[in-house]
Parts: sequence; structure tokens; C-alpha cells
Amino acid sequence: MSFSFSKKVGIDLGTANSLVYVVGEGIVLEEPTVVAVSLTDGKVLAVGHEAQKMLGRTPGNIRASKPMRDGVIADYAVTEAMLKYFMRKVRAYGLLRPEVMICVPAGVTQVERRAVLGAAMEAGARNAYLIEEPLAAAIGAGVPIAEASGNMILDVAGNRVDEAISKYVRRKHNLVIGETTAESIKVKIGSAIGVSKEEMMEVTGRDSIAGLPKQVQLSSHEVFEAMREPLGKIIQMLKAVMEEVPPELSSDIIDKGIVMSGGTALLKGFDRLITLETGVPAFVAEDPLRCVIKGIGIAIENLDIYERSIKR
Repeated sequence: MSFSFSKKVGIDLGTANSLVYVVGEGIVLEEPTVVAVSLTDGKVLAVGHEAQKMLGRTPGNIRASKPMRDGVIADYAVTEAMLKYFMRKVRAYGLLRPEVMICVPAGVTQVERRAVLGAAMEAGARNAYLIEEPLAAAIGAGVPIAEASGNMILDVAGNRVDEAISKYVRRKHNLVIGETTAESIKVKIGSAIGVSKEEMMEVTGRDSIAGLPKQVQLSSHEVFEAMREPLGKIIQMLKAVMEEVPPELSSDIIDKGIVMSGGTALLKGFDRLITLETGVPAFVAEDPLRCVIKGIGIAIENLDIYERSIKR
């Protein structure tokens, strides 16, 4: 492939996973948002899949961590190194530096926006753009955003739900588990609404008292109990937003329903729970995990159309 032109690269820096889209090639990379850093000299040792293998297993002089919290940069230097890694891996650096678009959560501050743009420029971007995550998710889900009508999209990350499962398991079973295990529990036996048939899962972790490896049997009912609080907060937030929406937009949303994207959209029964609690039909977007990156790809490919919604 010729590198005599500037590549256009879209990056979804998710709290759990990061995806990279290259115009003309599509989604070219999907890796965990994890970085392993040497504590002696601050050098980045591994990124993505390789770093994820180190989570909770590293010696004292190496720290494997997730540099994004709630979609916002928690560690600037590490995020910059991660962006460089992703851009090198997709061969974004040609004769001309690439144009890069990154998504950010809707509520980020100006300081946080500048941090993301700065990290992208330091990582070697020629131009850097920001797009808000709900907008990218809406574009990627095929929501007609140009029409003069109301649409509601709920883009849900799962880190708070995973944390709630970890805390519950520690409190109830004196078992310390990692984020990867908590996510696995959620996917395998988690449900947003009560289940009639009990499922069991064997979970391995560290005994919080004895400090030794330990296994427990965890039930789907326990996982349901563990997730109640964070899911309840999402429902509360959704209701609060809907109370602020003008009546004309409310009727549009009731007609069209709530479009769900993000990892937690795939949680069993979550769409039914939202419908029950709000009275508005909710449905999961096609390929909810990739809605955001697809939307970023469409936006960077059509900058002239979306330029009013994008920060440079």
C-alpha cells in the first residue's frame, strides 16, 4: 500500500477496549485498553492483549493498569504511549502524518478535551478531532441525526457494573477477583432482571483473609443482586434526562424508542428492564460494541458534513 497520502484514523478509546478504524480499510484493530508500565523508569512494556495478560499477575516493578476511567484519560503519558502503539500497529505513519479522530464522553471538561487532543498530537497526528461518544454511537447505529426530530441513544460502559460484582463477591465470599473475572461473570450468568432458572459459575480468586487461592460457586441470583445498584443508577439517570426533555421530543422518543449501544447493552434482559422502568420501548442497536467506532469512521470520512459537531 502506498503511504504517499495522509491516512484518516478513527480511535474509540474505551474504558475496557479500544478500537481503531482506518478510512478505506474499516475496523483494523480491537484490543483491551490496558498498558503495562515499568515502575523503575516509567517505560511502557506492553499494550493491549499482551498487557491484559499481566493484569493482576505482574511482579512488584511492573504495573498493568487501565489508563481510561469512565472514558476519560486518567493517565496522560500512558494514554499517549498507547495511541502511538495503536497508530504504529495500523501503519498510520506515512510520508504525511495521519488525521486522527477520537471520541470522548458527552460530559467531559474543556481541560479533559485538551488532554485528549494533546495526547493525539503528541502521538504524531497532523490534525486531531474530537467527537462526543453519544453522537458517534448514534451515527454508527444509523440514527438519522440530520432530521428535525428527537432520538435517544443510551451508550453504556460496563466498568461500574464489573466493579459492583467485584465488591459483592469480596463482601459475600471474602474472595478478591480481578476486573477480567468480574466481566466474565457478568457475561456468562449476569441478568438485569430476575431469572427463573438459577445458573451457577465456579469463580477463582484470592481469599481476602487467608491470602490463598480459593474457589467459590456463584449463582446468577447473586450476580443479579450485585448489579442492582449500578443498573438502578443508569435507570435513574435515564428518567432524569427524560424529565428534562421538551414534550415534542418526548413524543418522538416514545415513537422511536431508546437505542442502546455499548457493552452493557448486551447484558441479558437490560432492554426489557429499561422498557419496564421507563415505559419507553428500548432495543439494542445492531453490533452495539462497534457502534461508536463505526460512527467515528463515518464522521472522519465525511468531515465536511459533521464539522459543526466536531471539536478540532
